[in-house]
Amino acid sequence: MSVFADLVRHLADLLQPLFGATAAAAAIVLFTAFVRLLVHPLSRAAARGQKARAALQPKVAELRKKHEKDPAKLQKAVMELHAEEKVSPLSGCMPSLFQLPAFFLLYHLFSNTRIGGQANELLSHQLLAAPLGDRWTDALGDGGAFGAAGLVYVGLFAFVAVVAVFNFRRTKRMMAANVAVPAQGAGPVPGMGAMTKVMPFMSFFTLFTVAVVPLAAALYVVTSTTWSAVERAALYR
Repeated sequence: MSVFADLVRHLADLLQPLFGATAAAAAIVLFTAFVRLLVHPLSRAAARGQKARAALQPKVAELRKKHEKDPAKLQKAVMELHAEEKVSPLSGCMPSLFQLPAFFLLYHLFSNTRIGGQANELLSHQLLAAPLGDRWTDALGDGGAFGAAGLVYVGLFAFVAVVAVFNFRRTKRMMAANVAVPAQGAGPVPGMGAMTKVMPFMSFFTLFTVAVVPLAAALYVVTSTTWSAVERAALYR
């Protein structure tokens, strides 16, 4: 943890001439962009995997029709089909999984008052008027929703809402397209209707995350979510 704290501190020092008091916040955004660049090859692989899985849907539908009364055989046949076509059903999860360590490092770094036996000086850094170690509830208790710190969160919430609406519309279109089953006579995928209704709304979960985690971790989430929106729009166009 102390090594990671030193990394963020040194990066903030490098950015100090450009960003002044918000250098640590800028360092977090830059660190997030670096993490996303490292994960980008996995995102490209996930996009190829999703397109490959979509191309397999006619065969999957045929298997579902063939083994409609035997779920165990259906599951085995679908897994064998994916293995034969060298398509991983889990490839889409990999980019998110590889980002979790970076998120939790930031979360713990800005949640601890002491790092390596010394006072955590990073907690004194701010994004405008909001300390990076505080949460939205702290801003509400210090000036209210429209106080100096509260307005920082208002801006973040507004930005996240715009990104969430963009993701919501895009996810809704993709899920609606996936509901259609091309194989004649095959029924819909069990549970797909409910998933189609729920999945688009997951875009708005970021609003809840920003509200409950330290501002530093919230910056990571906002930057990563925005990167994902742009990246997915490019990869899945």
